[in-house]
Amino acid sequence: MARLERSDETPPPSSDARPHRIGLGQAVALYVGAVLGAGVLVLPGQAASMAGPASLLAWLFVGGLGVPLAMTFAALGTRYPDAGGIATFAARAFGPAAGGVAGWFYYVAVALGHIIVPLTGGYYIATALRLDQQFAFIAAGVILALATAANLGGLRLSGRLQLGLAAGVGLLLLAATLTSLPEVQTTDFHPFAPAGLTGIGHAAVALFFAFAGWEAVTHLAGEFRDVRRDLSRATLLTVGIVVTLYLGVALSVIATGAYGDPRLDRIAVGQVLGTNLGFSATATAGVLATVISLGTTNAFMAAISRLGYALARDQWLPRPMTKLSTRGVPTVGVWTVAGLGAAGLIASYLNDWGTEDIVGVPASLVLITYLIGTAAGARLLTGHKRALAVTAFLLTAVVAPFAAAYITAPVIVAIIALAYRHRRKISRRPTTTEHLQPTNRTRP
Repeated sequence: MARLERSDETPPPSSDARPHRIGLGQAVALYVGAVLGAGVLVLPGQAASMAGPASLLAWLFVGGLGVPLAMTFAALGTRYPDAGGIATFAARAFGPAAGGVAGWFYYVAVALGHIIVPLTGGYYIATALRLDQQFAFIAAGVILALATAANLGGLRLSGRLQLGLAAGVGLLLLAATLTSLPEVQTTDFHPFAPAGLTGIGHAAVALFFAFAGWEAVTHLAGEFRDVRRDLSRATLLTVGIVVTLYLGVALSVIATGAYGDPRLDRIAVGQVLGTNLGFSATATAGVLATVISLGTTNAFMAAISRLGYALARDQWLPRPMTKLSTRGVPTVGVWTVAGLGAAGLIASYLNDWGTEDIVGVPASLVLITYLIGTAAGARLLTGHKRALAVTAFLLTAVVAPFAAAYITAPVIVAIIALAYRHRRKISRRPTTTEHLQPTNRTRP
């Protein structure tokens, strides 16, 4: 199996040595947890405020984009089941440097996500408990700590937790949809597109990142019991579940008129449940936010710690991140992600940053990662799978110009990644004296 770049001095541990524990049910749960993020609580209301009922068209477009994206990554993950995920695909398609930089893009994006996702849940918990918003940072820390503990326990523990979380979220969102269906009237859709195509386009940009996460499970492909059988099945099941739930919730928000004001947008789904089932809107939103934020943080921590393992294995991150526990868990990688998330939460608290101040950077990094990943698919895959990759690349490229304001983020990350790799090569280069001295050292 090809690596991002293999060193003659330090052969990395094989990803095939890690336990193969993930079955179809856990795969779907991890996928749903990765894609169905905390954005489901705010984006239906925000998109409806941007585009009116026509926001449903934006949901359909971005949901449709999820199909070729998900199937492209599933095909690549099945063919190259490695912890590096997109980094491995890019390395095989375009060379080690492209793979390493792509890995850094995604690693930094998800590391920042470990600030945004727990903090989103924290805001809802603070609102539900009628506490000052500063309490959100404490709640976010608890969410991050629980996800860390679950991942350190191994994928068997975190997979079971993910299955329960995914089922709970699905049932709550399904309840929101079903209870609002009797409220649907034709008058709810007039005017249909008050902001025209511009509003639909802006909504689509926001919703594009609601579906980010299709690539997350590829980092775990090497730990599937039967990757060729289960990864594609899990992908198709997840696409159907996620698109159905998102569209249902979006329709519910429009049918009940739970949008149009920023404060209302933030608790739109809770408002739907509160109106139709008699729950407190803020309490319902708080429960939903806690469950979804924990599930998303848990899934992405599992994925990104494996990516960190792969990057370290191939000398793009410090070597200690290759350390595995007896359960096959990259413990240093998990602690690193947790530490970055905790540091980010502290920095956000001290600088009074909200999620809206942070989200643009990881969004731009995810976007360029998808462009690289789908381009790799177009080069590596054949037949209808290549057609899917090309379709995914072109549709993603349509969204790319709207991220131009954040173009400096991927440029800076690429420079840092390449500088680190260059420094690593120089530090490992033998000196003149070392060349002259005989040695009997064995490989580590």
